[in-house]
Amino acid sequence: MKIYFDTNIIIDILEQRQPYLRYSGDVFLMVINGQIDGIIGASSITDVYYIVRKSRKDSKLALSAVLDLLETLTLVDTTIQDIYTATASPVTDFEDAVIAATSQRETADYIITRNAGDFVNSPIPALSPEDFLIQYAKEDAGN
Repeated sequence: MKIYFDTNIIIDILEQRQPYLRYSGDVFLMVINGQIDGIIGASSITDVYYIVRKSRKDSKLALSAVLDLLETLTLVDTTIQDIYTATASPVTDFEDAVIAATSQRETADYIITRNAGDFVNSPIPALSPEDFLIQYAKEDAGN
């Protein structure tokens, strides 16, 4: 199973945001443990760097966080076709439409985000980390 991590999930983990850390961290641990494959968009990497650097006021720490992410998650690009697909997408927010298009091209099974409602019309289902864990447990029990 392959999941696309929205930036907000990664920031929850790195910034230890409560109450989100528990479920976001559990999903990320599934990637670390080899239970699922995790992907992240290239634009998220620069966003993560910026947010961590600004929050912690430490560019070396921010860069270290980015490099650690790249050891765990597969970095995926956004193609020109993803942009064109996003412009015709029923997903109303353009950034989310690009994520939906990219995750579809990458054959992700789910987008993990705290803003699942923003992806209502996405071709790839979007779930909160907590809902994903519930769904995964159901699918795992069915096999």
